[in-house]
Amino acid sequence: MSPNIHDIPGIGSFYTKAEVDQMIADALAEARRIDEESMRKHNRDATIISMILGFTALALFVDGLLRILGIIPPFAGLDVNILDDIAEKTKAIVEADIRQNDLIRYLKDQL
Repeated sequence: MSPNIHDIPGIGSFYTKAEVDQMIADALAEARRIDEESMRKHNRDATIISMILGFTALALFVDGLLRILGIIPPFAGLDVNILDDIAEKTKAIVEADIRQNDLIRYLKDQL
């Protein structure tokens, strides 16, 4: 019976090619598993963050739109309601056009 090379003190800590190949395969399998697990966690976290940011952006957009339309009252003294300004300017334009074309007299004649 010949002595096993692994039993010889000092040089018995070597690995065979098959053992090295198996360790490499095991390390690659574990690295793939860790990579897939970390990507799953990253995708889940990124999805949650994107949902929060999207909902926040949508909420702020709707808030601003409703303030511009005058449905929600001003906040901190910042009045951004544009409907009154548009109505006043439109009224002034229409009145100027009526005066310019002398439509008031025409309408009174028709009634």
